[in-house]
Amino acid sequence: MTKIGYAAMLEQFHPTDLLEWCPQAEEAGFEAGFMVSEHFHPWTPQQGQSAFAWSFMGALGLKTSLRFGTGVACPGFRYHPAVLAHAASTLGAMFPNRFWLGLGAGEALNEHVIGSDWPEVGVRSSMMFEAIEVIEKLFTGKVVRHRGQHFTLESAKLYTRPEQPVPIYVATAGPVNAKKTGRLADGMITVGAADEKIGGLWDKFEEGAREAGKDPAKMPKILQIHLSWARSDEEAMDNALREWPNGGMAFPKQDIKNPEDFAAMAKLVRPEHFTNRCEVASDLASQTENIQHYIDMGFDEIYLHNVGRNQTEFIEVFGREVLPNLHLEGSPIPEPMPLRTPVAAG
Repeated sequence: MTKIGYAAMLEQFHPTDLLEWCPQAEEAGFEAGFMVSEHFHPWTPQQGQSAFAWSFMGALGLKTSLRFGTGVACPGFRYHPAVLAHAASTLGAMFPNRFWLGLGAGEALNEHVIGSDWPEVGVRSSMMFEAIEVIEKLFTGKVVRHRGQHFTLESAKLYTRPEQPVPIYVATAGPVNAKKTGRLADGMITVGAADEKIGGLWDKFEEGAREAGKDPAKMPKILQIHLSWARSDEEAMDNALREWPNGGMAFPKQDIKNPEDFAAMAKLVRPEHFTNRCEVASDLASQTENIQHYIDMGFDEIYLHNVGRNQTEFIEVFGREVLPNLHLEGSPIPEPMPLRTPVAAG
């Protein structure tokens, strides 16, 4: 059965505001918990925030009772995998069976700040999967020595750990990485893609899981949906254009370094660019139908991000009029499936 959660977007909202909204979302029925964005910069200066996710999540764990995790952190630039393992293990110990570690190959927007070279995507993927190997070794509590292609550890040991290791979920976009994710991780965060591509990614993910002797049915498939809801269609579109223009940019963004560059490109974004990428509508039936589509596809967890500043109203209205009308057990999708492109975490 699918669970619906709330996306806590730290590149857009002040952390103290989110610490008010997240408990409201829990009370309203967003029972999957919280996907916390992990950014150094916002996408555009207009979004205006970039709080340190790890500080925020310590407070979030005390203010709420649901699961939460990063959507997503990048190992290898700002964070050596040993540091990520240390942070994740601590949160796992503080909040048993509640924290999950979401990882991705990263974006220059956040990672270029340390001044290192920004490698090609294949190198970044290689770094991510080696980082998972390092993190899982550290999660055992044993002394770890590692000298790999990208990372080195010298006699490192985590002393503060949860009884059960923190699950690792990976955001992936291609079939090769999807198969590796199934083999090496505990679940998959699917990035924006048409339905047909998502199905292919799941096939590869399940193939990798079975090769590793794991049951893919027990490994979460996770999605973040960006949407723009307001009391009128005009206001919803205005919110999308002003607050989340990156959602209308249908091209890879991993190599763009500065919020100002995204702001310049945002001037070219038009309302039609959000079609099949971000549901922009005041009509709650339309919003419900969009979410139901992904439930019917078989996602286990779906995290909703309303791009406007009207977060309290969004939580109240969706909790009262959308979530109760979703069929969380899903239903078969007729063939052919309509092509939709959700915009994923990050």
